Amino acid sequence: MTSSETSPLLENGSYSAHRNPPLTRRVVSFMKGEDEPSWAESFKFFIFGTWFNILLVFIPLSFISHSMDWDAGLIFLFSFLAIVPLAKLLGEATDQLSVKLGETMSGLLNASFGNAVEIIVGVAALLNGQLRIVQTSMLGSILSNILLVLGCSFFVGGLYHQEGVFNGTGAQASASLMTLSCITLVIPAAYASTTNAGMQNYCGDAFECPTAGLLSISRGTAILLLGVYCAYLWFQLKSHPELFILPPSPTDEPNSEGTVARMGTAAAGVALLSVTVVIAFCAEYLVSSIEETAVRYSIPQAFIGVVLLPIVGNAAEHVTSVWMAMKNKYELTITICVGSSIQIACFVVPLLVIVGWIADQPLTLHFHNFETIVLFVSVFLVNLLIMDGKSNYMEGLMLLTLYLVIAIACELPLEPLNHILIAF
Repeated sequence: MTSSETSPLLENGSYSAHRNPPLTRRVVSFMKGEDEPSWAESFKFFIFGTWFNILLVFIPLSFISHSMDWDAGLIFLFSFLAIVPLAKLLGEATDQLSVKLGETMSGLLNASFGNAVEIIVGVAALLNGQLRIVQTSMLGSILSNILLVLGCSFFVGGLYHQEGVFNGTGAQASASLMTLSCITLVIPAAYASTTNAGMQNYCGDAFECPTAGLLSISRGTAILLLGVYCAYLWFQLKSHPELFILPPSPTDEPNSEGTVARMGTAAAGVALLSVTVVIAFCAEYLVSSIEETAVRYSIPQAFIGVVLLPIVGNAAEHVTSVWMAMKNKYELTITICVGSSIQIACFVVPLLVIVGWIADQPLTLHFHNFETIVLFVSVFLVNLLIMDGKSNYMEGLMLLTLYLVIAIACELPLEPLNHILIAF
């Protein structure tokens, strides 16, 4: 009786132990990458897989030129050329991770690691009191992602494929969140421009000395946006992940040939993290040299913040997104471009407002009227183009045209008439 009672319990316990091996064993198994390429094979492919990696020689040149205080133009050139192959490697690591993690998660990882550069540069500028550089670089990052990067991806992908297809419902949900974040920038601008309370108590510059009401609106909105972004992550990854995956179609042409696993999952993750760290250093060196280079070549401040800095900071996402579009992986392209913009608008910018609050730096969500209008029309155009879940080279050309128009406007020396009008 006792034996028959205890026997199933022992068997069940043995089965449970078999199903749940110790944590250390699971970690070791993951790091070894069973049934996956070895670490040596992974990094051999990662480093020597393409002739393009010969440009990696500019990484030590970037470090040496910065540490030895060479000419700013050389630091800028070496750092820029170093970021180009690093961005390609970041895309390769993301593509390899997508084999196991899926396109949605790997695209989110790519956007997050890519935006680490913006966070580092933004916090450094914020702590130095360069509030306008923080605002213009964040705005430029959003515009660069949804206009330049997405436009290039649609255009180049359209040259390789007749039509790109992605899940329009998920893309529209992401674009709607971008619209919400855009509206949250309109409200502080409207408050500062149309109300007596918003326009009084300035100390010469509305952005260096905002009113108490403007600070309250910005900080309260920042907290709400951080909550909405957390809810969006849950929506994208847990409750409605099917909206961000293209359903299989019987008429599937080589939509996704399937990425061949050339790297282990753990090795790809380590490579992704390592490349991001190196990119952050090179980007920091490049950013530190841009101002001196711009003064020497008479480049306007607005052009630096809205165009140059974002192009450099988004180089990783740019290369990866275009590459994925060429491979007809438009879900990953949308996740990188729109997802990265959402992350900046709903996470990075509110986070910087909170950090400024803690560090006693009066950073607000009040952007210049020109910048607010530019962001609004850009988000409006992106919404129109992605709502049908299809793309072609003509849509990419439209996005690129709007970006070039904005770049031309920012290149002009714009002087403010008063605190209500735009200024850079």
